[in-house]
Amino acid sequence: MSRSEAVVIHEDECEFEHWVDLASGRVRWRTLLSADRTPTVSLTVGIAEIEPGEATEFRPHQHAQPEVYYILSGHGVVRIAHREYPVRPGSAIFVPGDALHGALNTGSELLRLLYVFPADSFDQIEYKFPPS
Repeated sequence: MSRSEAVVIHEDECEFEHWVDLASGRVRWRTLLSADRTPTVSLTVGIAEIEPGEATEFRPHQHAQPEVYYILSGHGVVRIAHREYPVRPGSAIFVPGDALHGALNTGSELLRLLYVFPADSFDQIEYKFPPS
């Protein structure tokens, strides 16, 4: 059984991560809570950032786990199963498990979103990208 305890994490103390394969999209993120890094279980939480502009779209992808986005700053569009939803600060988005989804920054400032998975660790999330 995994051990869990209260923990406080500061975003600015977490390193940025990104995909090496740019075909997966230009997005960077900081994983805040994940059992492989923190004494936590059941939830994985982080902050993703997408720069302004069409060329930096977060490619559509899917994974078995449902996901929640909460928009912290910026404006954009979240696509879920070929439907588009405009988002802005304060928008909460539920993405069902296995739904094809992605995000696009449509504004002039950084699009920042909090993401949450019902998984112990980020490395349990298997991203699947459909062929381009």
